[in-house]
Amino acid sequence: MSEMMIFWLVLLIVAIIVEVATMGLTSIWFAGGALVAILAALLHLPVFVQVLLFFLVSLLLLFFTRPVAVRYFNKERVRTNVESMVGRQAVVTGEIDNIQGTGQVTVSGQEWSARSVDDNLRIPVGNVVNIVSVSGVKLIVRVDEQMQRVDPDGLNKHIPEPMSVSQMEELESRSDLQ
Repeated sequence: MSEMMIFWLVLLIVAIIVEVATMGLTSIWFAGGALVAILAALLHLPVFVQVLLFFLVSLLLLFFTRPVAVRYFNKERVRTNVESMVGRQAVVTGEIDNIQGTGQVTVSGQEWSARSVDDNLRIPVGNVVNIVSVSGVKLIVRVDEQMQRVDPDGLNKHIPEPMSVSQMEELESRSDLQ
């Protein structure tokens, strides 16, 4: 067995061991390149051709199969901590005003600082927002159009809480007296 074939075989074994140990799709591409280089060594091709085939096959495998493999292997990956916030809804508990640098929301009982995607939009307390990203320790939010608690003209006037029938009757009786 030639020295280069032994070299490629050792490289193949090391790449497979690293891949099995990490399970992170880090070295499997080089194992494929080493396998092709072993075949080139068996055909007694020059060393520069073996090295060229190794790099060429490794890079082709990396660029063309990695995106598919990452999507397939990571589809069951559970997002943790802050990653899990993106896409969720929150309720504004402190008016969000990017210009003044204020804003607070509640997500699953946890308080978070928040900023709006739109710097010119103030989001009043009580609005439901969608979390679109995280910047440091602040949630970047957008008003949920389906759950918006502002007037249709977009003037950001707070709509009062719903009242019971007895509260409405009491309010009517007070207005009748005036």
